[in-house]
Amino acid sequence: MRGGVVGVTPLTEILAKPFDERFAVPAINVFNDLTLEAVLAAAVENASPLIVQTSVKTVRSIGSDVLYAMWTSMTAGIEVPVTLHLDHCPEREVITECLRRGWNSVLFDASKLPVEENMRQTVEVVAEARAYGAAVEGEIESITGVEDDVGSDAAAERQTLAVALEFLRTTQVDVFAPAIGNAHGSYKKAPVLDAQRVSDLVAAYPVPIALHGGSGLSDEQFRDLISRGCAKVNISTALKETYMKSNLAFLRTAAERRKWDPPSLFRTVRQDVIELAGSLMRLFGSAGRAG
Repeated sequence: MRGGVVGVTPLTEILAKPFDERFAVPAINVFNDLTLEAVLAAAVENASPLIVQTSVKTVRSIGSDVLYAMWTSMTAGIEVPVTLHLDHCPEREVITECLRRGWNSVLFDASKLPVEENMRQTVEVVAEARAYGAAVEGEIESITGVEDDVGSDAAAERQTLAVALEFLRTTQVDVFAPAIGNAHGSYKKAPVLDAQRVSDLVAAYPVPIALHGGSGLSDEQFRDLISRGCAKVNISTALKETYMKSNLAFLRTAAERRKWDPPSLFRTVRQDVIELAGSLMRLFGSAGRAG
């Protein structure tokens, strides 16, 4: 992003300016060609940087070869900074597969392991990623909730600030995802967030913070957390709900009219996805910041 960089860009460069200037880049989980193309179109339309995320489930359902071919085809000549990120991955072999294929960054999710073992393996993942010019996001606490078959509904146990800082200094991860009362999936009640924890982490160790469980937070909560150093905001559930509800609404109308036209369905769903992604870019302050 600095110096007018556009096209496929390292995650560290994507996040440097947002972290410094306190805005955020949406990190949106896609799951097929339509959602990938639509969020990229939204980034171009809003002149916004974008982090495209894929879950382990999506990598397995589509295949890393096909998924990466879609990515390279759709980002060829793109005029905004974009990057491809592997979300919540506890499996080292999948991380290696995606790094070899060309993913720009990975989240090694070893949060179920004891902190010492998490650190040991994260150090290895960071070294592996560096060999490919890729970045690593790390975490030591599970984010409550299940997303694409990864995670648990049990409340996350939080580590002390000292433990978090030891993890950051030891592993040298590029992005950190702390548990602050956020959760994956749809919130059943308004979350109570420990925003001060973000401020304390950033003050002690200036690293971009990833906000997980973003779907369902209020605009005020987003703005507050972004102002404290959350430069990467993950969105998954909101896109899934938009995609499914858009399909459902269109198909109900199609059934009433007895008119079956798949291209019209795709255009409608695509536009709804573009509108969702664009609204997030404007809310997070990334719109107009490309280049």
